[in-house]
Amino acid sequence: MKTHSYETRVVWTGNSGSGTSSYRAYSRNHEISAPNKPVLAGSSDPVFRGDPNRYNPEELLVASASACHMLSYLHVCAVNHVNVISYTDTAQGIMQENEDGGGHFTEILLRPAVRISKDSDPALAARLHADAHRNCFIASSVRFPIKAEPQITVE
Repeated sequence: MKTHSYETRVVWTGNSGSGTSSYRAYSRNHEISAPNKPVLAGSSDPVFRGDPNRYNPEELLVASASACHMLSYLHVCAVNHVNVISYTDTAQGIMQENEDGGGHFTEILLRPAVRISKDSDPALAARLHADAHRNCFIASSVRFPIKAEPQITVE
């Protein structure tokens, strides 16, 4: 069995001078990086005193699920002779916050808009989303459902 390792670095940049001396004393800003890649500006969700101009972990989780599904879908389309011309997804994640301040995602909904060539089979293109879901590493790793509502159009 093959294994793969992924390394990232998160550095908190939000010490405003007094560290975490109180809940309001610090910024949630941080930087996310990986070797030889651009830095992503991160923060928490604005609801939790984060910077709305930076990515928050919840958005990155939804984006990861969306990108993983897309990459799996493009692969299964290529090997099944479905020619994808364009792919855009507007994904939405739902997180439920608990009374104790914790929480969890209850679902992610993917809404891929896929355009295929006129010589491709739209019914097969629609069915291949199920294969992509089964092959997606992120979908296989989370404990909440990731659903897809694809729209297929022909060139």
